[in-house]
Amino acid sequence: MENQAIIESFLAFKEEKNIDRITLMAFIEEAFRNQLRKKYEDDENFDVIVNPDKGDLEIWRNRTVVEDGAVEDENMEIELSAALKIEPDYEVGEEVSEEVKLIDLGRRFILAFRQNLVSRIQEHDSSELFKRYKDLEGEIITGEVHHVRHREVIVYDDEGNELILPKDQMIGEREFFRKGDPIRAVVKEVVFRGTKPVVIMSRTDERFLAKLFEQEIPEVYDGLITIKGVVRIPGEKAKVAVESYDDRIDPVGACVGMKGSRIHSIVRELRNENIDVINYTTNLQLYIQRALSPAKVTSLNIDEDAGRVEAFLAPDQVSLAIGRGGTNIRLASKLVNMEIDVYRDDIEIEDDIELDQFSDEIESWVIAELKKIGCDTAKSVLKLTKEELVSRADLEVETAEHILNVLQKEFEDEE
Repeated sequence: MENQAIIESFLAFKEEKNIDRITLMAFIEEAFRNQLRKKYEDDENFDVIVNPDKGDLEIWRNRTVVEDGAVEDENMEIELSAALKIEPDYEVGEEVSEEVKLIDLGRRFILAFRQNLVSRIQEHDSSELFKRYKDLEGEIITGEVHHVRHREVIVYDDEGNELILPKDQMIGEREFFRKGDPIRAVVKEVVFRGTKPVVIMSRTDERFLAKLFEQEIPEVYDGLITIKGVVRIPGEKAKVAVESYDDRIDPVGACVGMKGSRIHSIVRELRNENIDVINYTTNLQLYIQRALSPAKVTSLNIDEDAGRVEAFLAPDQVSLAIGRGGTNIRLASKLVNMEIDVYRDDIEIEDDIELDQFSDEIESWVIAELKKIGCDTAKSVLKLTKEELVSRADLEVETAEHILNVLQKEFEDEE
């Protein structure tokens, strides 16, 4: 009964861990054998009998009877006089089976066994957690914020497993969570830190937006509309290319809904991220034009081998194509997987000067950067503020000030 009482105390693990009784008993046997090997150097002559139905365990030690004084290995052999105390009819050469009580193994043995068992169960839990969430990579899960740290948010799933949402996987400064808040995010990856699996969540991953479309838009969930491409600048802007094989379905209209009713919940989940939904097409020229929306493209020069596109637009469309801070053109380039350069359409502008004429005062690489954002003449640059030049052309403040001073001086001199 001592064995059973001790084993029952270990079965409390089963209530705390997601592990069935039979598996737990197998771990108990394995843990006992590990400790027996440490104590006796060998466990081959021990029979460990586990009864998962009754929660009972028996340990039997088998030794060969030898003459008194002839014992060479106390673990494998027993003197005849000692064997006769167990049963009076043993003879030399016979095998003696003797039950070992856990309580007789000593308190230190039991503590070491318990530690071994806990370690084995933790390994099992880690393995199960890794396999479960590895299969869920790219899927949305819902959890509850347990506590907020400086660089990450700790989230618990419905089974109490710990998940991590790093700060860099949150939607910028707009994301703020408190303990107890519900949270949705995609499983970005599962990695090991030491021997412990760590589930990394993300709200900035492009798969998060794609899965939100699946959850919120029935036609996407049912497969009537397919998402062909997703690109994001988290918290600012996103572009989603959709396609339907059913001519009766307008994929863009179905995703956006009447007055944006369907996409509104997704925008709200993404902290008011602006989402452009466009029709996917295999016609590359048309796809690029749609990717640059809301700007209207006049013409395109496409070099597929070099992966570059020259897009020509009317002067009033250039800023739309580029977008605030260059977001629109960056997303369009990423969506079509080509580098897009925007140029003003070749329209004569009175009293304007080509930027190339200022190569003696403005460095050539700066002129090249300005042309990339559609500014190829002096007046097109002067229409922009210093702050816009810094953000769109990725220039230093001093450089932007120098450019504006040079160009303004040119027109002042003409006057």
